[in-house]
Amino acid sequence: MSQRFTVSKSDGDRGASDIQGEVNQLFEGDEPEPEPEPEPGPEPNAEVVVLKGDNNPKESSPFINSSDAAEKSQQYDGKNMALFEEEMDTSPMVSSLLSSLANYSNLPQGSKEHEEAENNEAESSRKKPVKAPQLGTLMGVYLPCIQNIFGVILFLRMTWLVGIGGVIGTFVIVFMCCTTTMLTAISMSAIATNGVVPAGGSYYMISRSLGPEFGGAVGICFYLGTTFAGAMYILGAIELLLIYIAPQAAIFPLEGLEGAEAEAALLNNMRVYGTILLTSMATVVFVGVKYVNKLALVFLACVILSIIAVYAGVIKTGIDPPDFPVCILGNRTLVWKKFDVCAKTMESANGTVTTQLWRLFCDSSLFNATCDKYFAANNVSQVQGIPGVTSGILSENLFGNYYEKGDLVARTNMESVEGVDDPLTNSNRYVLADITSFFTLLVGIYFPSVTGIMAGSNRSGDLRDAQKSIPIGTIAAITTTSTVYMSSVFLFGACIEGVVLRDKFGEGVNGNLVIGTLAWPSPWVIVIGSFFSTCGAGLQSLTGAPRLLQAIAKDGIVPALRIFGHGKANGEPTWSLLLTACICESGILIASLDAVAPILSMFFLMCYMFVNLACALQTLLRTPNWRPRFKFYHWALSFLGMSLCLTLMFICSWYYAIVAMVIAGSIYKYIEFAGAEKEWGDGIRGLSLSAARYALMRLEEGPPHTKNWRPQLLVLVSTDGEQNVEQPRLLSLTNQLKAGKGLTIVGTALEGTYLENHEQSQRAEQALNKLMETEKVKGFSQVTVSSNLRDATSHLLQASGLGGLKHNAVLVSWPRNWKQADEHQTWRNFVELVRETTAAHHALLVPKNISAFPSNGERFTEGHIDVWWIVHDGGMLMLLPFLLRQHKVWRKCKMRIFTVAQMDDNSIQMKKDLTTFLYHLRIDAMIEVVEMHDSDISAYTYEKTLVMEQRSQILKQINLTKNEREREIQSITDSSRGSIRRKNPAAVTTQLSVTEDQPGASKEEKPEEESASAPVSAPAQVQLIHDNTNPASPATPAPPLTPAAEAAQSPGEQVQMTWTEKCDGEQAKPPGAATPEGIKDIFNMKPEWENLNQSNVRRMHTALRLNEVIVKKSSEAKLVLLNMPGPPKNRTGDENYMEFLEVLTEGLNRVLLVRGGGREVITIYS
Repeated sequence: MSQRFTVSKSDGDRGASDIQGEVNQLFEGDEPEPEPEPEPGPEPNAEVVVLKGDNNPKESSPFINSSDAAEKSQQYDGKNMALFEEEMDTSPMVSSLLSSLANYSNLPQGSKEHEEAENNEAESSRKKPVKAPQLGTLMGVYLPCIQNIFGVILFLRMTWLVGIGGVIGTFVIVFMCCTTTMLTAISMSAIATNGVVPAGGSYYMISRSLGPEFGGAVGICFYLGTTFAGAMYILGAIELLLIYIAPQAAIFPLEGLEGAEAEAALLNNMRVYGTILLTSMATVVFVGVKYVNKLALVFLACVILSIIAVYAGVIKTGIDPPDFPVCILGNRTLVWKKFDVCAKTMESANGTVTTQLWRLFCDSSLFNATCDKYFAANNVSQVQGIPGVTSGILSENLFGNYYEKGDLVARTNMESVEGVDDPLTNSNRYVLADITSFFTLLVGIYFPSVTGIMAGSNRSGDLRDAQKSIPIGTIAAITTTSTVYMSSVFLFGACIEGVVLRDKFGEGVNGNLVIGTLAWPSPWVIVIGSFFSTCGAGLQSLTGAPRLLQAIAKDGIVPALRIFGHGKANGEPTWSLLLTACICESGILIASLDAVAPILSMFFLMCYMFVNLACALQTLLRTPNWRPRFKFYHWALSFLGMSLCLTLMFICSWYYAIVAMVIAGSIYKYIEFAGAEKEWGDGIRGLSLSAARYALMRLEEGPPHTKNWRPQLLVLVSTDGEQNVEQPRLLSLTNQLKAGKGLTIVGTALEGTYLENHEQSQRAEQALNKLMETEKVKGFSQVTVSSNLRDATSHLLQASGLGGLKHNAVLVSWPRNWKQADEHQTWRNFVELVRETTAAHHALLVPKNISAFPSNGERFTEGHIDVWWIVHDGGMLMLLPFLLRQHKVWRKCKMRIFTVAQMDDNSIQMKKDLTTFLYHLRIDAMIEVVEMHDSDISAYTYEKTLVMEQRSQILKQINLTKNEREREIQSITDSSRGSIRRKNPAAVTTQLSVTEDQPGASKEEKPEEESASAPVSAPAQVQLIHDNTNPASPATPAPPLTPAAEAAQSPGEQVQMTWTEKCDGEQAKPPGAATPEGIKDIFNMKPEWENLNQSNVRRMHTALRLNEVIVKKSSEAKLVLLNMPGPPKNRTGDENYMEFLEVLTEGLNRVLLVRGGGREVITIYS
C-alpha cells in the first residue's frame, strides 16, 4: 500500500527541497534527490512523499501505518535518529506507533473495510469525526445476553420438562447446561480480553485462535445454529398463536380429528403460518435493521415483565392459590373441553341430571345409556391445578415420569379400575403424550434456552471498554439466567400439580399456557409477552445470522461462499439473508419445536466446544501473545467445558452429533484444500510446533528399529543459471519411492556468498517448492550457498534435518558428461559425496540416465525390475523394488533377483537358501543364480585399462600451462604410438587428428548411454586427439566425435581416446580374439601390459565380466538395481573409479546404483 506523508514548510531558513531531501534520506537511506515537481496537495506550501509498504495483507490493527502517525513521525529534523534512518520505513518511530494506538477505533467493521477506511482517510485532508462507541456493560452486554438467553423454551417447555424429568432430573439437566455455558463464558472472556476484538464475535475469536480451517468450520456451524434458532423461535411464536391466542385461525381445522390426523393438521398449520411469519420477518430485516434494533428494547421489556409476572404469581400462590381445576377420570387427566362441570351427574331443581361430561362418554343423556366401560367403572374427581408453593406437592414431583407416544397422562397416586385387555376408547377425551420422552431428549430440548451467551461479544465493536464489559456482563447474565432457571425448576415443582406439569399444551387446564396459570395478574401477560419475545428473538436471529455469513464470506477462507459477501450499497447482506431464509424455512418445514431444538443444540455445542478448546490450547502452549486481562481462567476449566460440550452433544442425540461433526469436518477439509491461505497466528500452528518438538525429542531417544526403517531421502539436485531444476525426473523417482511417507528433503547448492546470492537462493527455493508441488513430493526444500559447490553439498549432507528427523539416504543423479575436461570438478565432487555418505553411514542411490526414468503419469503394463545382488548391503536392494512396486507406475512390474555364484559356490543350494530368505521376507520375486567361472583376463581388458590409465595421465595435466600441457600430451602420444606400432597394424591402427573447437559451437547434451565409454565388443582402435595451434585442413577433416568419445577437454582443446568402429562398419575384434594374429598381438603387447596397475586390471576385468552377464540377462528390464562399489581409498584413482562404474553399467537403459548405509534395513521378523 502506498502512504502519503504531508510535510509542511517550516518558518526557518531551510527550503522545501532541503526538507524533501532529508525525508528521502531518512526513510529510504539514499542521498537527497532533486526536487520533484510539486503535486497538488491539501496545503499550498506542502511537499508530498509517497512511501511503498510491503503489500502484505494485515489484520485491522493500530499497527497499520496511518497518515496521522506518519505526519507526526516527520516532525523532527532527523539528526537524533540518524543511526536508524535506513530502517525507518520498516521500523517506525515510537511516537508514530503511540499516535496510531491513540487514534485507533475498533468500530464494527471487517478488517479489510477498516484498513481501506483508514487509507481513504489518509488520502483526504478532511476527516469526519467518528462517534466513539458509548455502550457500557449493562446496555451493551448484560441486557442483550439476558434477552438472547431467556426465550421460547422457558415459556413453552420448562414446565413440561419439570413434569417429565422430575425436579431432580431437570435440575441436573439445568445445572449441566448452565455449568457448560459458564465455563464457556470464562474461556470466551479470556479470549475476548486478549487484545482488541473487532466485530465478529465467536467466529472472529475462534478463527484467530484456532486458524482459518477451524474458524471457518465452527463459524459456519455457529451460523447454522443461529439460523435454526430463528426457525425455533418462529415455530414457538406460531405455537403460541394457534394453540393459546387464536385457535380458530387454523387453516387446517383440528376439530373432530384424532391421533395421526390431528397431529398432521397441526404440523401443516405450523408450516403455513411459519412460512408466512418468516417471509414477514425477512422482509422487515431486508427493509432496515434499524427497526429491529429499535424494537429490541420492547422485546426485552416483554421478557423481563413475563418473568417478573411468574415470580409474582409464585408468591401469590402461597397466599391465595389461583383456581385452575383439573378433571380426573379414575387416574386419567381429561381434556377440559366441551364440558363445564367436572362430574358425571349434578343436582338441579328437577333432581339429579347428567352433565355434559356424561354425554361425551355415553350415547345419550339418560341414566340407562350405554357408556364407555372405563367411564362407567371409575369416578370423576377434581383436583387443583395450582395447589400453591406451601402445599407440599414438591415431594410428588421430585422424580420423573417418562412416556411413550400416545400414553395417557395419569395421576400417580390415584387408583383406577380398568381391564387389562380393554382397548383405549375415546382417546381424544384424555390428555395424551404427543412424543416419546427420555432423559437425553430433554437435554436436547432444554439446551437452546441457555444459548445466547455470545450476544455481548458480538457487539464488541459498540462497547466503550470491551475488555472490561464482556467478562463482567456475560458472566453476570449467565449467573442471573442460571439462577432463574434453577429456581424455576423448584418453584414449578412446588406450585403446580404433576399432571398439569406433564400436560404440554395445557389441555387439562382449559387450554391455558401452563406457565401462564402461575402468572399474576393474568395468564395473558405470559402469552402476549412470550409471543412478542419469541418474535423479537426470531428477528434478532435473522439479523445476526446473515451478518455472520457475510463476515465468513468476506474473510475469503471458503471460496464457495464468496457471493454471500456482497450486499446492498449500504452493506446489508442481501444474498446472505436469502440463504438464511431458505435454511430457516427447512427448519420450519420440520414444524416441531421439539425436533428443531436438538439440531441447533448440536451446532451451538460444537461452537462452545471450540471456544473452550481455543482457550485451553493457548493457555497450555503459553503463546507469548496470550496475555488476557481477564485472569480468572484456567486450562482445566476450559478442558472441562470442552468435555461437557462433547458429552452433551452425544447425550442430546448421538446421530445429530455425528452429522454435525461430519459437516464441520467436511468444511474443515474443504477450507484446507481449497481455501485461501491465511496466517492469523492461530494456536493450531503453535500446537503443531509443540507436537513436532515433542515428537522430535522422542525420536532422539534412539535409532529406529529395522522394522520401522524407510528411506528418509535427501535429494540433491542441481539448478541452471535461472535457478530451475535440471533433473526434474529425480523428484518423480522420489515420489515413486516415497509415496508421501517419511521425510523428504530436496536440496540444492549454490556457489558464492549468501549476502550476494540470497535472492538467487530464494528463487531456487521457490523453484524447488514449485517442482515438488508439481511432482506431488511431500517434504521440505533447502538451499545452501557456499564458496564452492563441494562445500555447499557437504553442508547439505551434514546439516539437513533436525534432531531425530534426519535423512538416512541420499539420492543424487549420475554426473552427466563427466569425462569432459571442463566437468572434471563434477565427478570429483561426486566421488567425494560417495565417500561422505559412506562416512556418515547413509545409504546412497544413484540413478543413471535419469532422463529415461518414467514420470508419475506413465504406467508400465508389464516388465521386470531386476535386482543384481552381488554383495549384502543391509537389504536395501530388496527393500527398494518393494517400495517402488507400491506406486502405480511400477505396480505391474515383476521382481527378479539375480545373484552371482563363484566356482567354489553351490549354486543349487544358494538358490534354495535365497528362496527361503525371500519367503521369510514376504517378498515375491523370481530367483536366478548366475555362475561366473574364473577366466583369463582378455586382451581387451588390458587395452581398456591401458587407455583408462593414459586418459588419467592426460586429465592430470588439465591445470598445467598450455605449453606444459602440449609437451605432456605429446610425450603420452609418442609412447602410445610406439606401443601400438609393435602390434599388428591390421588389428590395431593409430590415427592422429588435430581438432579445434569452433567458436560458438553448441554442444548437444547426449544421453548417458551414448556418453558412456566403449561397449564390451568395441574395437581396439585408439584415437588420440589433442590441441594444436594449426586447425585441421579441410582436405583432411578430423573424424567426427563419436558418442563414445570421452574427451578430456578444456576450453579450446580436446584430448580424446576411445574405441571406435572400423570404416567398413564391422566391429573390430578385441585383441584377445582367438586368431594367430591375435595371439601374436597379445605377446607383442605384453611388455606394455606389464607396466599396468594390476589392481586396475583386475577391477576392469570384474566390471567387464559383470557387465557382460547383466546385459545378457537384463537388457530388456524396466529397471536394473545393482550394488555400487565403493571408491578407492587412494584418491589418485578417483577417475579410474568413475570409469569402472561406466563399464559396469554400459548397455543398460535405466540403472539404479545402490550403496547401503551400513545397517540392516529389512528383517524377517514380525
